[in-house]
Amino acid sequence: MDIVTDLKARAKPWPRGNRFEDFAVGRVFRHHWGRTLTVADNTQFVTLTLHYNPLYTNADYARAHGHADLVVCPLLVFNTVFGLTVEDLSEGGGPFLGVDKLTYHRPVIVGETVYAESQVIAARETDSRPDYGIVTWHTKGFCEKGDLVIDFQRTNLVRKRK
Repeated sequence: MDIVTDLKARAKPWPRGNRFEDFAVGRVFRHHWGRTLTVADNTQFVTLTLHYNPLYTNADYARAHGHADLVVCPLLVFNTVFGLTVEDLSEGGGPFLGVDKLTYHRPVIVGETVYAESQVIAARETDSRPDYGIVTWHTKGFCEKGDLVIDFQRTNLVRKRK
């Protein structure tokens, strides 16, 4: 038996992510890692998404308008903070139902690191999908100094344990 066949034969599924029963209202998740947003991140993102605001691509322009350096595109900030939450909140599977009450509190400057935390604000059963529940979280994104830079609510169908 070759090594690949042997590894496949011994492999066991490893469930990932939390399930509906893990999301008690009030529970707080402090998402690990954080993410430093670089010039390359910002430049590639604004180019691919056609966000041609000079605050994101021209440091002289950004400084002339009161910023310390290039401003990170707010949609990239949102996507990054959202992404930091996935392992804890939605990796277990279930359709995304939307984002509400999104607020940008201040610009993020290239080179800043963002961190995220989320609190369960609602969790309920659903009759139409008995193998899922509906969970809503309030997510906050902070820079390394602890300043709130973004917050929003997001809702998902979340798989229940079998």
